[in-house]
Amino acid sequence: MIRTVDLRKRFGKLDVLNGISEHIEQSEKVAIIGPSGSGKSTFLRCLNLLDIPTSGEVWFDGKNITDPRCDADATRRLIGMVFQHFNLFPNMTILENITLAPVRLRLKSKEEADRAALALLERIGLADKANAYSATLSGGQKQRVAIVRALAMEPKLMLFDEPTSALDPELVGEVLDVMKDLAMSGMTMLVITHEMAFARDASDRVIFMDGGLIVEQSSPDVLLSNPRHARTRQFLQRLLQEA
Repeated sequence: MIRTVDLRKRFGKLDVLNGISEHIEQSEKVAIIGPSGSGKSTFLRCLNLLDIPTSGEVWFDGKNITDPRCDADATRRLIGMVFQHFNLFPNMTILENITLAPVRLRLKSKEEADRAALALLERIGLADKANAYSATLSGGQKQRVAIVRALAMEPKLMLFDEPTSALDPELVGEVLDVMKDLAMSGMTMLVITHEMAFARDASDRVIFMDGGLIVEQSSPDVLLSNPRHARTRQFLQRLLQEA
């Protein structure tokens, strides 16, 4: 589904990604963990070209999307992304937020987009909020809507950049439940998360990043229970102490 070759990103004199070569298979669910500043978010943003890599290649669905001749906008339509903050338009209803992109890009008629959006809202238990505005929703509801908004574009790949980090603890579960259902449906997913239970239960593989590199990766049971590298062990121990 997606492959990187010696991916590097520099901001000024700061090297954020230091040569990542990785691949994600279709329908694979990969959790990415690591300390702040390790390059996790930049890695995800380079995958859909929100950040343009300094060097290296990103291949998506058989195409080198870092080739200047590639239509980056067409690629982004196939890669959904959910951020820490919801970024919903406050002056639009929930339904309008979800249907804006498919209609404006002429991927669906207004009627088709409305039907699809209502079906998605029903799926996450928020059909009754279709005509509400984001200010009336809880943080967890807003993030569930943000996920649905990305799904409305019918992506082949979903990227999640710490989607629960801005939520109150009691709201985290409802968002993770939606993500688990999405994982079970066969969606290809990359998820930056500090929710180790989610990484263990919903992912096929866990990647630990530090210093702009992939330090180690393995199945959730192996990496979270018996990591090989001292840096990974140190990170996981700190998480347990903070929990």
